[in-house]
Amino acid sequence: MSLEEMKDLKLDEKYRQLETKEVKGILLTKITSDNWDKIWNFQARPDDLLIASYAKAGTTWTQEIVDMIQNDGDVQKCQRANTYDRQPFIEWSLPPPLNSGLDLANKMPSPRTLKTHLPVHMLPPSFWKENSKIIYVARNAKDCLVSYYHFSRMNKMVPDPGTWEEYVETFKAGKVLWGSWYDHVKGWWEAKDQHRILYLFYEDMKEDPKREIQKILKFLEKDSSEEVLNKIIYNTSFDVMKQNPMANYTTLPSSIMDHSISPFMRKGMPGDWKNYFTVAQNEEFDRDYQKKMAGSTLTFRTEI
Repeated sequence: MSLEEMKDLKLDEKYRQLETKEVKGILLTKITSDNWDKIWNFQARPDDLLIASYAKAGTTWTQEIVDMIQNDGDVQKCQRANTYDRQPFIEWSLPPPLNSGLDLANKMPSPRTLKTHLPVHMLPPSFWKENSKIIYVARNAKDCLVSYYHFSRMNKMVPDPGTWEEYVETFKAGKVLWGSWYDHVKGWWEAKDQHRILYLFYEDMKEDPKREIQKILKFLEKDSSEEVLNKIIYNTSFDVMKQNPMANYTTLPSSIMDHSISPFMRKGMPGDWKNYFTVAQNEEFDRDYQKKMAGSTLTFRTEI
């Protein structure tokens, strides 16, 4: 399908995923919930690599790093197709003639790299059975909230976020797609010692991309020359990725994602939450956060 044809693609009414439905207590789009049996029974393979995260936590960035590693820093190979075609999003559907993530994944030869935003208790059990490797990336709650709010404004396939004030409350209550941020990051954190999971932090990746990419290389049992490593760091930097149509979602029609409202890749900087939270909102958020994260050994930095 050409880029021109993509741009003219109109979003079918059923894909205006404002309609949501809970599955196992987690809010999902109706399209996802309608396909839940197929998703739950998805057959993972031992050599699959799954990139998991809460929404707007650095997923696309991690996907691009992994693809660059797998292709030895070859930029042309990494621009062979859109992110969502290279690394299928297993629980997501796009309007025809675009493929659902599940269909893409099932047709893909091994080794596959896949993506999910599912909380740990909703991951298809075959991933545990096959002992597939998983990279989980987590981002602090406040920046995640800001990013998710802007994403929900521009993406016609997720529910309207309402006002900023309303969205802060919706996010805190976990009434957003893929459920509570708090449960998500804690659930995967608790699973990391029982399974082959590399747990990364967005703030660490921003602070020292080289160090974090080396962790990924080690986890994937790959070596990389200094030259290739520098190439990966450069080509997965925010400014370069923001200009890369195969990673920045600008090839999707504006009936799906309207970048004039807010770009998919907006700022990518830890601490942006300070431009949005009022003093009162921040104090209330912190009180709620302490309650919800009590007892967890997981800690986040809200700036670097």
